Amino acid sequence: MSDKFDVIVIGAGPGGYVAAIKAAQLGLKTACVESWTSKDGKSQVLGGTCLNVGCIPSKALLEVTHKFEEASHDYESMGILTKGVDIDVAKMMERKSGIVQQLTGGIAGLFKANGVTSIHGHGKLLAGRKVEVTDKDGKTKTYEADNVILATGSKPIEIPPAPFDGEYIVDSEGALEFTEVPKRLGVIGAGVIGLELGSVWARLGSEVTILEAQDSFLPAVDQQVAKDTLKQFKKQGLNIITGARMTGAEVKRKLVNVSYEDSKGKQEAKFDKLIVAVGRRPYTDGALAEDSGVTMDERGFIFVDDHCKTEAPGVWAVGDIVRGPMLAHKASEEGVMVAERIAGHKPQVNYDCIPNVIYTFPEVAWVGKTEEQLKAEGEEYNVGSFPFAANGRAMAANAAAGMVKIIADAKTDRILGFHVVGPQASEIVAQGVIAMEFGSSAEDLALTCFAHPTLSESVHEAALAVAGGAIHVANRRKKK
Repeated sequence: MSDKFDVIVIGAGPGGYVAAIKAAQLGLKTACVESWTSKDGKSQVLGGTCLNVGCIPSKALLEVTHKFEEASHDYESMGILTKGVDIDVAKMMERKSGIVQQLTGGIAGLFKANGVTSIHGHGKLLAGRKVEVTDKDGKTKTYEADNVILATGSKPIEIPPAPFDGEYIVDSEGALEFTEVPKRLGVIGAGVIGLELGSVWARLGSEVTILEAQDSFLPAVDQQVAKDTLKQFKKQGLNIITGARMTGAEVKRKLVNVSYEDSKGKQEAKFDKLIVAVGRRPYTDGALAEDSGVTMDERGFIFVDDHCKTEAPGVWAVGDIVRGPMLAHKASEEGVMVAERIAGHKPQVNYDCIPNVIYTFPEVAWVGKTEEQLKAEGEEYNVGSFPFAANGRAMAANAAAGMVKIIADAKTDRILGFHVVGPQASEIVAQGVIAMEFGSSAEDLALTCFAHPTLSESVHEAALAVAGGAIHVANRRKKK
């Protein structure tokens, strides 16, 4: 095997492996370096955080626990009578692991099919686009490339008041490996990860308390949607406390004693397990030599331009280690863009059309701007919304909570924001992404024929409501 490549990618997560495959498809001699090792330490594992300990395993648990929740509490109202519904946690975890193994193995197959050279070891960028790889035995080998793509991802943030111990105080990865349902579960952080993991174990019977330091719930989400979401979560039994600043955590007699401060003063709580989900930080540990030419900010994010080029010639960076949301699909799109730019094409990523999703039930999804952002910017806009409570398909599915909300420019009618809380919001939001990508107006959606009965009819009605023309719900009275 030659030690010289057109492209070397460091990291085989959603940004890295996609970039490597696309580069190879474009005729570039490509290698991908990944250090992740199987539990027995014998083989390389591809897919990064998302496939191994993030997006995929968490969704596997969310799907199982949602079905369990329905069977335990909702089936009777639909005429389905069940007795003694129970959960086999070990079987659930086995299924999760099987899905992960199938998908990560699939990447290895894709590498082979596309001619990507997979290199097992820890990659480090040296000066002059050289990459030093240290294998599991500590041996090093240096490779050269015309272009290097950094895609090393991120890792959970650890906070001083609650250091991880891997058993009682865990990060998001540890929360996916519980062998039994904790009676009382504490979660620090009411963001995407905290809400999803809290939902998983609440559905299985845990008493879940989520402590959020910020005073508002889901501040990045349109606040009308956020308030509706919070109402649904509280109905499910999630105890979400905002403005709660954690001050300490100590394990005593197999219990985690947590202290925090809120608007009422100093508080204490005891949990069987504590999940710390306060965010993630870029993972660049040992990935850059001092003379690599790549620069970072004080938080560890690598400086890049709009096309993910770093300050070092021929070196690119994508995904969680650069600006923007830490989302797998954003990383993948950047990986494709960079590979195509290396091949001489001129694509761009439209960062205004990156969807966000919280995979709870109901799901929460959005793309574009919120009302709060537009008000702060002084923009004039119109709003149309439609509740799933008036949607026949949602009612038939026993999932009528939530709404679709569309925000459009008051002058041009171009869609500025698309927000959903409700069933299959993660799928419905794609309609908003496509519409915004093509510069659609709310009227364009209003003039589109949607199948009946479908959840997507709520998109149609919300678009009609922007101009006060919704059919199946009373419209807002126009201001005179």
